[in-house]
Amino acid sequence: MAKVYKPAEDSMLLLRHMKPRVYGSVLDMGTGTGILAITAASNSRVSRVVATDIDPETLSEAQKRAEGAGVSERIEFRIGNLFEGMKSDRFDWILFNPPYLPSEGSIDEASWSGGETGDEVIMNFLSSAVEHLNPGGAILMVYSSETKLNLKELGDVYCYEVLEELSLFFERLYCLLLRPINLSLGPSRTRPQMRPRRARGL
Repeated sequence: MAKVYKPAEDSMLLLRHMKPRVYGSVLDMGTGTGILAITAASNSRVSRVVATDIDPETLSEAQKRAEGAGVSERIEFRIGNLFEGMKSDRFDWILFNPPYLPSEGSIDEASWSGGETGDEVIMNFLSSAVEHLNPGGAILMVYSSETKLNLKELGDVYCYEVLEELSLFFERLYCLLLRPINLSLGPSRTRPQMRPRRARGL
């Protein structure tokens, strides 16, 4: 079983900014403990929640927590790596607390290692996310100052806003709001032009 990432400062940062914003259909990518999906499902403005994770045992534990919170019937739990199995599903909001730290070699865990420079999973996610957003839809995501993320690489696809910067002892965390610039062009023309990444699971 993959090690489940316990809610920490980054989870709380994302949670703080999602609460007043989410509505309609919500996708919690890489749900982990399920804290974001459960919170979204408890929101009366939210009509649908899908929670995904690559590890079936992690997903099962998240489902048990949702049952304990009384919202399991409002969440659809799916096993998958990033948007694997999503087909043509689209959402008003996509929530993502990705593995964002640079690789440390043999000690890497999927819950925190985002690849060699820390941004591989994020960039793979963003290259497909636009195809799964409704018109007017948006992404809420966190990342770290340790992540070698170059926002300029988003090209003409996303506009973004840093909602909050949180300073910790050893790093800074950012909560990022992203919106596709033009969804009406269709998936083939809105796909971000980003450098290839070696995908890792979520």
